[in-house]
Amino acid sequence: MSGHTRGPKRRGIETDSPNMGFQIAPMIDVVFVIMLFFMVMAGAVKVERELKTSLPGLAPANLDKPQEMPDEIVVSVEETGVVTLNEEEFDTPENKELPNFTSTLLLLKQEADNRGAKVIVTIEAEEQAKYDRVIDVLNSMAKAKISNVTFTVGSDVF
Repeated sequence: MSGHTRGPKRRGIETDSPNMGFQIAPMIDVVFVIMLFFMVMAGAVKVERELKTSLPGLAPANLDKPQEMPDEIVVSVEETGVVTLNEEEFDTPENKELPNFTSTLLLLKQEADNRGAKVIVTIEAEEQAKYDRVIDVLNSMAKAKISNVTFTVGSDVF
């Protein structure tokens, strides 16, 4: 060992550096990044729009024009071949052409068309009614150009 002893080396921290103060350059960078973020996100915002929807229920009342209800007609075909329109008997059971029934249907259809209403026909056929008689009734409706037809089968319920 050498007889030379040195004391511990001390490194001094430089405390002589001047105070940097407020740095504006990093703040400008941060502001630009935030501004860029908001510009990009502004395009992703979805615009809320009102959707025109109508819920089931009562239709809104138009005060300008009255609501036209459809004309409902009940045609009965009995087992005997008798054809009735709203309980009024037409033609004979032997007459396949049903001229009076057809002319009445034509008048009803024309009157409903003039009012702008629909004609809805319900055919009530008795269980033992002949199919060809129902076909005669359908042929009369085709001549009158009535297309809204529904069928029911009459049965006695006690």
